[in-house]
Amino acid sequence: MTTRTATARYTGFGKEGKGQLTSPSGVLEATPYSFNTRFGDEKGTNPEELIAAAHAGCFTMALSFALAQADFTDGTLETTAAVKLEQDGDGFTITRSDLKLHAEVPGISEEQFEALAKGAEANCPVSKLLKAQIALEWELG
Repeated sequence: MTTRTATARYTGFGKEGKGQLTSPSGVLEATPYSFNTRFGDEKGTNPEELIAAAHAGCFTMALSFALAQADFTDGTLETTAAVKLEQDGDGFTITRSDLKLHAEVPGISEEQFEALAKGAEANCPVSKLLKAQIALEWELG
């Protein structure tokens, strides 16, 4: 159906190396990433931040479509994804992604909202891609 691409370029190796991420859409244009953007506070991005953005965006869009299919036309969804990177032997593993959702959906019951949100969590393509534990916490305002 659709294939999206991005390019990573890394110059130098290890902690001293510096990388850049570029995507055809232009959203990432030689965006810096390195050991210090991943584990320190240097300006730039890192893979976990990008995965968190992808998961939050994918889940929120999936829920938006589920709500539209259930005939809801007004409201707001805001999701934060927290992706956890942990030491795993000599390397690292992304062990979980915690989704925290705040929603304003006039006229929906908590039961219906919970069912739609859990369906979106299970069925968004990024959730399916991740081999980490996924948790969803939601609040309906």
